[in-house]
Amino acid sequence: MAGVALHATAPSERDFPIPGTAGAVVVVPAPGAGPGFWAGAPSAALAADGTVVIAYRLRSPDDRGARVAVATSHDGVHLEAVAMLEKRRFAAESLERPALVRLDRGWRLYMSCAMPGTKHWRIDALDALEPAAFADATPRTVFAGSDHVGVKDPVVRRHGDGWEAWICCHPLDEPGEEDRMTTAYATSGDGLTWRWHGDALAGRPGMWDARGARVTAVLPDGSASYDGRASKEENFSERTGVALPGSARGTLTAVGDRPVADVRYLDLVPMPDGTLVAYYERPNADGSHDLCAERFGPRAVSLSP
Repeated sequence: MAGVALHATAPSERDFPIPGTAGAVVVVPAPGAGPGFWAGAPSAALAADGTVVIAYRLRSPDDRGARVAVATSHDGVHLEAVAMLEKRRFAAESLERPALVRLDRGWRLYMSCAMPGTKHWRIDALDALEPAAFADATPRTVFAGSDHVGVKDPVVRRHGDGWEAWICCHPLDEPGEEDRMTTAYATSGDGLTWRWHGDALAGRPGMWDARGARVTAVLPDGSASYDGRASKEENFSERTGVALPGSARGTLTAVGDRPVADVRYLDLVPMPDGTLVAYYERPNADGSHDLCAERFGPRAVSLSP
């Protein structure tokens, strides 16, 4: 598969679905040719009728983090955009990865918003009865961050009667070094007011993920994917790694001494037939990024473009 380099995986990764091994298709092509034209940073969830709902970011070099699209799909491949959320609506300089969660009645979308003129990020939430209604939903800030930490790129899951989240945190204490990142774990009773529980995953000194680790998906068995990079120079060129559950709830332990694929923002949607549909952002040789889909499961399942 062009644009994706695959690496050997360790036995402890428990056959985690590795991007590029099951036949990927492009579901949203890059919005242009060349560096900085990106379609990706996806978050997807399954509707009650089996429809896939997905939110993803669109970006160009001249319009950083311009908008987030919300789309639906009956087959996981052919997407129909039903709402478009522009960054000016959030008074944001840029929009990054959203997080989409199905509610008992309706949907919730968490938006990563860059604060203009700063290196700070916050996370807003919008509720809507149906995906198309996000176009008119009112945002409210649920993760404000602080003077010392910017927060973005959440992974949010409902767990029993509660909620849990893995939040990418960027320290703001050293000017010019804000690209460093760790992932923190938080819980909530309603998905709006949150309690922090400290770090869930951090980079490993001297390893490929030394500069930081950003959780991108957590499966029901507790295993997870994350984005990492070794250096400041690799910002915007993160690769995917695998982590397993740690000793405390919500914590994760990175496994393997290499990334498993040269993609980023991997999300995984469990399907009723036991398969998993993966969505991720894949780099092209010209510097643009496509949004891709791939299906994994106990049987060989192909996604047809």
